[in-house]
Amino acid sequence: MSDNQQAITEDQWRRAKLIWDYHQMSHELRPVNVAIGLGSHDLGVAAHAAELYQAGLFPTLVFTGGNSPTTAKVFPRGEAVHFREHAIDLGVPAEAILLEPNASNTGQNITRSREVLADAGMRPKTVLLVSKPYMERRSFATARKLWPDVEILCASEPLEFDDYLKSIGDEKLVLDMLVGDLQRVIEYPKLGFAIEQEVPEDVHAAYESLIHDGFTSRLIAS
Repeated sequence: MSDNQQAITEDQWRRAKLIWDYHQMSHELRPVNVAIGLGSHDLGVAAHAAELYQAGLFPTLVFTGGNSPTTAKVFPRGEAVHFREHAIDLGVPAEAILLEPNASNTGQNITRSREVLADAGMRPKTVLLVSKPYMERRSFATARKLWPDVEILCASEPLEFDDYLKSIGDEKLVLDMLVGDLQRVIEYPKLGFAIEQEVPEDVHAAYESLIHDGFTSRLIAS
């Protein structure tokens, strides 16, 4: 951990783990028509999507995402482009992958991927969203709002919380993101961006206390 990163206390870790667990949908996976890999800073999304493709869960994979302030330096040609290249390196045939290189938020990830699929003559009935572990619930709620006639399943790299913290290498950033994604789960239904999700009291209390502790860099004005 570098000098400018904040040390996480045991109590903060415990509260963050509650939120981490809540964000994951724990869906039982089965074959679907298509999968959509949601762009982010986490290349593990592409790796896990490749693994699921090779397991025979879907014949077609869409990678979606342009750039954000967090990813511009890491993936200069755009998240989806780099994710596609990584999946091909891992053995996914190029012809199995469709590209949506412009989306800048989760709503656009869904709507623009749907357009790319329609342009390819595909109107799926079942869709698997592959995302960062703590983005499962928000992507599910967004897709259910914007694509209500499709059955949505969610998947993410099966990492324990500790292992994910180590893989990213910046504990405060991960906690900031856990808090920021939960804020969006809470607030976005009011804005019409997502369906409502029940937030258990202990998860909400953990969220409020981490905000009080300063894990706020990913919050939006509400």
